[in-house]
Amino acid sequence: MLKRTLARVFWAFSRWTLASEAAPTRPTVLVGAPHTSNWDFVLMLAIAWRLDIDVHWLGKKSLFHGWRGPIMRRLGGIPVDRADPARVVKDVVGQVHAGTVFGLVVTPDGTRGGNEYWKSGFYRIARETGMPVTLGFVDRTTMTSGLGPTLDLTGDVAADMDRIRAFYADKAGVRPERRTEPRLREETSAATPPEGA
Repeated sequence: MLKRTLARVFWAFSRWTLASEAAPTRPTVLVGAPHTSNWDFVLMLAIAWRLDIDVHWLGKKSLFHGWRGPIMRRLGGIPVDRADPARVVKDVVGQVHAGTVFGLVVTPDGTRGGNEYWKSGFYRIARETGMPVTLGFVDRTTMTSGLGPTLDLTGDVAADMDRIRAFYADKAGVRPERRTEPRLREETSAATPPEGA
């Protein structure tokens, strides 16, 4: 209740507008993109709390050091070791199968600097758990943020990514110059992405 109240206050006074489709009704991988600023974290929590979605999110291990660790975990954080991305995917899949995660937030374009490709962990997690993918967004050009459609992935990587690209085509992020085009390195070479997060 407190989280929802805080979210209502945030959206009432923020210059951002919540423009969202209905919250997913089953466990889902929530893609957060374009990920170009630390503000994305605040907007993600505001969206989840306003729509009453129990979210967990993947964050680099360094965010959980010292006094920040308990706070980050309380906010739904799951520390990841980027030196071992295959283990990250395996651990997350195990947690999903155990029923501990409802909405798993993943930022596949990685850190807030522009990258050439998205990381494929979100795709593998969705396929291995049978979870759909819900497309979350931040768009500075319209000052809107929220959730887009929820998609069931088919295993045809290129076709699935074409649908994802179409949705994000006009979404700029908070810092448009840091935006990464939604594209997996594996799209043209395999139907299933290799291990990675």
